[in-house]
Amino acid sequence: MSAPNLLRSFNFLYFSMLAMFVAFLPVYLDEQGLNPAQIGFIIGTGGFVTIITQPLWGMISDKTKTIRKMLLILLLFSSLFGYLLYDSSSYLPLIAFAMLLYFFLMPIDPLTESLNFSVSERYKVSYGSIRTFGASGYAVFSLVTGYVMSYFGANSLAILFAAIGLISFFISWKMPDAPVTGKPVTWSSLKQFLSNKETLLFLLLVFICSVPTRMNDTFLGVYIRELGGSAELVGQAWFLAAGSEILVFALSFWWMRKGKELIYISFAAAFYFVRFFASAWISDPQMLAYVQILQVLTFPIFYSAAIQYLYRIVPAEWRATGQTVLALLFFGISGILASYLGGAIYNTFGGQTLFLFISAISFIGMLFGLVLLRKYGNRMSDQEEAV
Repeated sequence: MSAPNLLRSFNFLYFSMLAMFVAFLPVYLDEQGLNPAQIGFIIGTGGFVTIITQPLWGMISDKTKTIRKMLLILLLFSSLFGYLLYDSSSYLPLIAFAMLLYFFLMPIDPLTESLNFSVSERYKVSYGSIRTFGASGYAVFSLVTGYVMSYFGANSLAILFAAIGLISFFISWKMPDAPVTGKPVTWSSLKQFLSNKETLLFLLLVFICSVPTRMNDTFLGVYIRELGGSAELVGQAWFLAAGSEILVFALSFWWMRKGKELIYISFAAAFYFVRFFASAWISDPQMLAYVQILQVLTFPIFYSAAIQYLYRIVPAEWRATGQTVLALLFFGISGILASYLGGAIYNTFGGQTLFLFISAISFIGMLFGLVLLRKYGNRMSDQEEAV
């Protein structure tokens, strides 16, 4: 099997695991009798773990100039602790195994995205043609996981998660590693990257847009169940959301243009606002599931544009670390605020107020994106034309 096809298979399997964890951990915790504040506490604390572990593994990868070996270690431990997490029902073991899974599973995401981008450049295939398989895995296993929970019980996820993890391990054993840039890794280059005003403003934009996204990811399943929906319906909602991403990622070579990233990010933030504002006023769980198809105009556009923008400004030798910074904002720091604050709002005021709140933050993200576009858009376009 060719290197891009091996990587496509790995993307499908890893994002299947991510669906079982990100989309269904809140549902699983709800099944075990935890309230929204407790769920928010576990996922928010997992964000703190992510802040430590994603930079750690990203920097180890950059220093050792290997991604594949890091993936093998992370996958092996993820499979073990994922099994133990979904085989637990008591509060303290749930916290412990969730934290361990955050430590080993979440760093795989930025490393995988870095490998996706590097391999796509090396073999001259589009990034979207690889990342599409990740979206497919997330969509398919969102649906599968919902049915498995409904028909075989919540604890059946333990075997399913471990099995997918071990298959991913053997696939990654055969995968190529990321090409080495040949440039030495220096702290000065990273410091220069992080001290740049444009970079900091861009990362702030990512953070603002990520907080409502992570609140939705954490509490959508809980809200659907509160409205009377089943675990199957939660799976269907995530299937519609992730499935809608596939075409966008697959056609990214056609619609993505260098220098236009801030336009795409502002566009995605606008539709995040529409999606979350509509969700606040829907009381039918089936309709709420259907609204998730608006994901087609939000996450895949936002994330693809953010990655392309990042890779244009980050030093080549720090790509894995730069990708980690992006993932850290999206899954770590924003996840902490989203989970703690979102859990408190949900527990005190209810789901409708939570979705009105996150729609307002998305609107602020859209406005901030337009401000950055006005400030940097023309200069980036001029640079691209000069090239």
